[in-house]
Amino acid sequence: MEEKDSVKSRLKDLADHSFSGNRFTFTGFLSMAELSEYYEIERELAYASPMVFGGSESCERCMIRFGNPEILGYEEDFPIVILEIKPVAMKFADDLNHRDFLGALMNLGINRNTLGDIKITGKSAILFCRDSMKDYIIENLIKVKHTSISINEIRDVGEIGEVKTKEKVIQLSSARIDAVISKAYNLSRNASLELFRTGKVYLNGRECSENAKTVVDNDIISVRGYGKMQFKACESVSRKGKLNCIISMFV
Repeated sequence: MEEKDSVKSRLKDLADHSFSGNRFTFTGFLSMAELSEYYEIERELAYASPMVFGGSESCERCMIRFGNPEILGYEEDFPIVILEIKPVAMKFADDLNHRDFLGALMNLGINRNTLGDIKITGKSAILFCRDSMKDYIIENLIKVKHTSISINEIRDVGEIGEVKTKEKVIQLSSARIDAVISKAYNLSRNASLELFRTGKVYLNGRECSENAKTVVDNDIISVRGYGKMQFKACESVSRKGKLNCIISMFV
């Protein structure tokens, strides 16, 4: 990731270029940490009408577009395409995970900021990438580990199903974010606190260092190295006074 000041400086430059040049400008795909830097200066950049999108509503890695369609008089879509990567022979395919797909792509010498989320669906994957990289990836990515793969462009993730989630009920003394994370991932309190100290916790796309912060219905919590969940609601209170809360784990 770029240094914090460098990220913010680059965002301000893109906003200025869009506003002064009467045109749309785009970032590459930004990590959650980089997006957190953007949210710190979001109000400063409001004059350039920024919009955040990664290819679908559930994406963590996103681009930012600067430019107001109403003022500019035209619309310009995000330069994002969606590729489905799947084994040629599913029966003989390796059990492939996120790291396998990302590693195969990075071995092609591709810049990380041209790649968005990689969503795993069984032994296949959905890749969000910059449109300028589509042909290169299709032509050069022929194997993931020992598995021969095929690639085709799809219009949206709805063609093969959105990201799957699994609901889970957890009991909490209070709806503190550290308690939610501890219960969701079966972590000790110290292990949970370490995640906050090392900047690995994000709440609704923003880095969260306040471990005692109370979460509310529909908050999205991302923990680097563990996954992502949505805090749905606290539905009832147990006989011992615990909150029965529903979370939706992204799988």
